[in-house]
Amino acid sequence: MNLRKEAKGRPCMINIPGICNNNPDTVVLCHLNNKRLFGIGIGQKVPDIFGAWGCSACHDAVDGRSRILPEYDYTMVFYEAVFRTQKVLLDEGKIKI
Repeated sequence: MNLRKEAKGRPCMINIPGICNNNPDTVVLCHLNNKRLFGIGIGQKVPDIFGAWGCSACHDAVDGRSRILPEYDYTMVFYEAVFRTQKVLLDEGKIKI
């Protein structure tokens, strides 16, 4: 299963109020590369199972290209989006526990 391809045309799960463009045509699988949690380096991504579906505007926000909210809000919003993304994939039988 290619979780990156699964993101195409999906709703944005990050959905930051005032930032989200709500355009499923721009949704991709977004990663928050937390070095402390995953022990990764520059140019490396966390496993796709820890990704969240995000529109281009929300992706820019969580990646730091555009920020309006304090840092901690982005992290919490992103991790909640990972769980929402995983729930949809579980409900569809595309990932299993």
